[in-house]
Amino acid sequence: MKTTLKPTIFLPIAAVLTLGVAAVCAQDSVGVKMTFSGTSGSSANNLQQPNTTMDEDNFAGTGTLGSFTLRNLRAISNSPSPSATCAGTTEIYLLEQAGGGVFRFQDGSLLNLQLTQGSGDCIDLSSGQANCTLKFQVISGTGRFKSVTGGTLVLTEAVATVISDASGNPVYFADTGEITGTVSGVTGWQGQGGQ
Repeated sequence: MKTTLKPTIFLPIAAVLTLGVAAVCAQDSVGVKMTFSGTSGSSANNLQQPNTTMDEDNFAGTGTLGSFTLRNLRAISNSPSPSATCAGTTEIYLLEQAGGGVFRFQDGSLLNLQLTQGSGDCIDLSSGQANCTLKFQVISGTGRFKSVTGGTLVLTEAVATVISDASGNPVYFADTGEITGTVSGVTGWQGQGGQ
């Protein structure tokens, strides 16, 4: 006697197995906490934003997504803006008008970012130091980030002048800081060295 199996029995089992594999391979949202250090200075790249100066950051660090480098370009306003949190007598607040960055992780995966509104630098003219907050939208990626569906990352950094030009204007800086937020749609993420 020949036994026949009905496909209707296997469909629910296949659905459960498929959903289970998808849950392991793609995370809805990964919490991010990473630390970095590096340098920043003027950039020859030009985003064609009026009344701005171009800045380029080169950072390296580690955290929940693994070891990385981050190259960041941004157009910083030349004119100070009012700020409730940056209002000291020797402080000025400069808005970040446009920009973006690319993370490169140790496995070769890239994560691409776009600067969003609300980013800015609080510069203390008397000390040559600054505190900057950059807000990024995650826009795309490669490797384990090829399926990203979004996310928001906030980079906070402390900046100190290393070199000034002949006129005393700061031109090259040392930076340290952290990056926090979320990335959605990361594949193959297993949680690395969180801090």
